[in-house]
Amino acid sequence: MTRTAYHEALERTRLDVLRMGALAEEAVRNAIAAMDRRDTELARRVISGDDPLDDLRRRVESACIELLWRQQPLAGELRTIAAMLETIVDLERVGDHGVEVAKRAIAIADLPVRPANVEITKMGTIAADMLHDVVVAFAEQDADIAQSVIDRDDEVDVRYHNGIHALQEAMEADPRMVPAATQMLFTLGSVERIGDRAQNIAWHVKEMLV
Repeated sequence: MTRTAYHEALERTRLDVLRMGALAEEAVRNAIAAMDRRDTELARRVISGDDPLDDLRRRVESACIELLWRQQPLAGELRTIAAMLETIVDLERVGDHGVEVAKRAIAIADLPVRPANVEITKMGTIAADMLHDVVVAFAEQDADIAQSVIDRDDEVDVRYHNGIHALQEAMEADPRMVPAATQMLFTLGSVERIGDRAQNIAWHVKEMLV
């Protein structure tokens, strides 16, 4: 493999990582919207859309392995390949968390009594924005954007704890809230982990740029 062909393959793989990021962000935003609007059709689209994300993960992984053994990568190239391998794991998990939220949205769609969306929509928006920005940081190799994503994870964590507290109060005040609130507690956990995954990717970007 010539160096030109090698760099072209590296760029194609990098673009596939960006496509994974776009799919993961879309899954998160749609899952949160489905929860907010009781939109079971949208939730089902999130669930069915997880396969393309998984397929891209496998393709990037195979391409990275081939890039490693076909030609000895230079130090910067090696850091990029390592960052891509780590990033696709986090992006696939983001997609999985999006699916989990979508399934919860379906589970509570027909429940007549449910708490207000207790931080879920706000948390989801922040987490999706973090994901969007960290993909930009990866694309533009921008450590400052990556750091801003890392810093924002604290806000997700604060809203996560506030949401748990609010749901516990809602269940204590009205036992009819328990079925929906239980599903929403699990949803808060999924969204909090999406923020963690975005933060992980931000660290991968920073390590890539050392």
